[in-house]
Amino acid sequence: MGVRDFSRQLIDPNSPHLRRRRAAYALPTLFTAGNIFLGFASIMKSFQGAMLVSGGYTGPNAHFETAALAIGWAFLLDGLDGRIARLTNTTSEFGREMDSLADVITFGIAPAVLGFAWGAQFVISSAMFEWRDQLRGLAYFIPFLFLLCGAARLARFNVQKNPVPKNPGRPDRKYFVGLPIPAAAAVVAAFVYAAEGEPLAWWPLTAAWLALLAMLSFLMVSTWRYRSFKDVQLLRPRSGLTVVLLGSVIYLIATYPKPVLLGLACAYVASGVLVRTGGVLRRRFRRPPPEPEHQVV
Repeated sequence: MGVRDFSRQLIDPNSPHLRRRRAAYALPTLFTAGNIFLGFASIMKSFQGAMLVSGGYTGPNAHFETAALAIGWAFLLDGLDGRIARLTNTTSEFGREMDSLADVITFGIAPAVLGFAWGAQFVISSAMFEWRDQLRGLAYFIPFLFLLCGAARLARFNVQKNPVPKNPGRPDRKYFVGLPIPAAAAVVAAFVYAAEGEPLAWWPLTAAWLALLAMLSFLMVSTWRYRSFKDVQLLRPRSGLTVVLLGSVIYLIATYPKPVLLGLACAYVASGVLVRTGGVLRRRFRRPPPEPEHQVV
């Protein structure tokens, strides 16, 4: 039985596989519930890591690393629940709203808490330097800004129908308008995971970290183009080159997870910036079309 026949059975009310159809509706919701649990677990681990740092320990912190891993696994589940809902034809308004609420928790609150506890807490509580009070204010404001922009990004995604980015791409590809909040959260988690959870202890690094969070906040509410990859069908036959590239990426992630995941997350964020910058430069330096010559009659 093919995938199309299986999907038809799930949406046909007269199908003899009615029990299977009801179970299929619960499947995407289970993935969303797992997403929420991982966000909650990440927040709890961030609290535990912050308590360890407040006691004076600044070495590799397993609690922060686990919090980052929870966000990473939630990123994977978030990509699967929508695909499973479309594959089984069980998309619904309830599932869409549930997914957005889960994203606010897992990719908004959890990375904001982790970003503050890992990247700023120790510096603003123990270090003494001239700009300490100003940095303290930014350390509380910018993670909140990350959460606020992420929630605004999700609200815009829910209400817009067929949004068009400010720099439209190829018509045969699908794009996000602005950086998706799971991708922004993945950058936060990738940095913490690559550092083995060891919190930042030097105020210039904390300032750079807050600047990164501020940039991610701006990209989420921007109208810049980001590839969505929703048009990629994994069930269709693939070329040999695609199989080799996919296998290489999987091998590199399994062998060198920390630098590879950090590189992939940063590359996706940078892709939107580079595409937007390239478009601006092309329009600025594009030669004007030649004026038509007037013939003298």
